[in-house]
Amino acid sequence: MPVVQGMSRKGNCRDNTVAETFIKTMKTEMVYHHKFATRQEASLAVFEYIEGWYNKKRRHAALGYLTPCQYESLL
Repeated sequence: MPVVQGMSRKGNCRDNTVAETFIKTMKTEMVYHHKFATRQEASLAVFEYIEGWYNKKRRHAALGYLTPCQYESLL
C-alpha cells in the first residue's frame, strides 16, 4: 500500500501537534478562566472564542503577526 503524503503513521508523536497546541492555548486563554454550568454553555463559549477571538482578533507569530482571517484573505 503506498504512503500518502501528509497521512499520519501509527506511533508518530507529531501527528496531533497543531491540534494539541490549539487546545492548550484555548484552555489557557479561555477555559480555565470560566466555570460553565452546562455543556451547552461551554460549547457556546468555545464557539465564541474560536469565531470571535481566535480567528478574527488574535495575532499569530507563525502567520507574521496577522490574524488567521487576515492571513487567509492574503491567499
